[in-house]
Amino acid sequence: MTTASGTTAQAGARTAPKSNFWSSGHWPTLVAAFLYFDLAFMVWVVLGPLAPAISADLGLSAAQKGLMVAVPTLAGALLRVVNGLLVDRIGPKRSGAISQVIVIAGLFSAWAMGVTSFAGTLALGVVLGFAGASFAIALPLASRWYPPEHQGKAMGLAGMGNSGTVLAALFAPGLAVMFGWNAVLGLACIPLTIVFVIYLFMAKDAPNAPAPKKLAHYFEPLKTADAWWLMAFYSVTFGGFVGLAASLPIYFTDQFHLTPVMAGYCTAACVFAGSLVRPMGGALADRIGGVKALMMVFVVAALALAGVPQADTLPAALGLFVIAMLALGTGNGSVFQLVPQRFSAEIGVMTGLVGMAGGIGGFYLASSLGFAKQWTGSFAPGFYIFAGLAVAALIGLLFVKSQWRRAWGAAEGVRI
Repeated sequence: MTTASGTTAQAGARTAPKSNFWSSGHWPTLVAAFLYFDLAFMVWVVLGPLAPAISADLGLSAAQKGLMVAVPTLAGALLRVVNGLLVDRIGPKRSGAISQVIVIAGLFSAWAMGVTSFAGTLALGVVLGFAGASFAIALPLASRWYPPEHQGKAMGLAGMGNSGTVLAALFAPGLAVMFGWNAVLGLACIPLTIVFVIYLFMAKDAPNAPAPKKLAHYFEPLKTADAWWLMAFYSVTFGGFVGLAASLPIYFTDQFHLTPVMAGYCTAACVFAGSLVRPMGGALADRIGGVKALMMVFVVAALALAGVPQADTLPAALGLFVIAMLALGTGNGSVFQLVPQRFSAEIGVMTGLVGMAGGIGGFYLASSLGFAKQWTGSFAPGFYIFAGLAVAALIGLLFVKSQWRRAWGAAEGVRI
């Protein structure tokens, strides 16, 4: 009788319905995290849509243009580790408030004093890195409120702030035509300030935050191979997404001689596709497992990016970029379905470390496209190499997938 009742209880636990997503967490914090992330990403990549105008004004070479749009990505990557540490020490809400003040003050100063040299664009890029580092704050801010079975959706919805890159591509070139590109830096402070006020009222730290650890313990995850694998996978998915978001305005103007405004519209279409599917990628990973979702992502992304150099018309190139961005956006959500399953106690620092790897991937792609154009006269080598990195990531995933499914001991109802 005891065994039967025990079996019945276990069966009941296995068949118990999952909690409702919206009632299982704190939706005002989720909304605040999205808005913060969205506007931060808008200004993080703003130098990309402004690059044609800045280049014409300052006389930049192809390599300098590539570095200019890549530096915010690299700075954001490094600062994500710092923000990951701050999240675990002082909480995500306070960390986000500090970061937003720095970005608003930096943009206002750049607008007031002007940016008149290549070195000045690099300095501005470092400041914009604080916006890119919002990733390591917004995601833990939302994630800590939700149970394991809803991690993919929560991280995906908060991470859909990637769509801020669409806003930059849509509006920055047109505003630059009307008011000058330097004025765009000052105008960006207006929505940033509005979102900052909303954030202060709506965001709330989750009550189940892990206790702060000693500084040396923050890098404990790096002693495990799993952390390095997740970082490598995200360097391809998010690196490809943000690298393309920053570089496509340059590509479209140089390759197809579009006006900056039209290049911005084309870039917005590509970026919107990648941003839209991020929460869908998280939901898909919740349903079929992050590993299986990532396998499909790497195959599609590699084929699309390798096909870009063969596309000699704008519609063909645009179609391939949209396909690539759809895959990469799905991959972003899939990776962050896996991270909390393996590193739930270190989610703050792991978000920073994985996000840093993604930023480094974006820096590589954006800068390599600029150098490829200057050294070979073509963007093709940059696209081929990054497609090869996607293939390498697929091979690595095939290598670790069985081990992960055996060793992680995922919570009931969660797919790895």
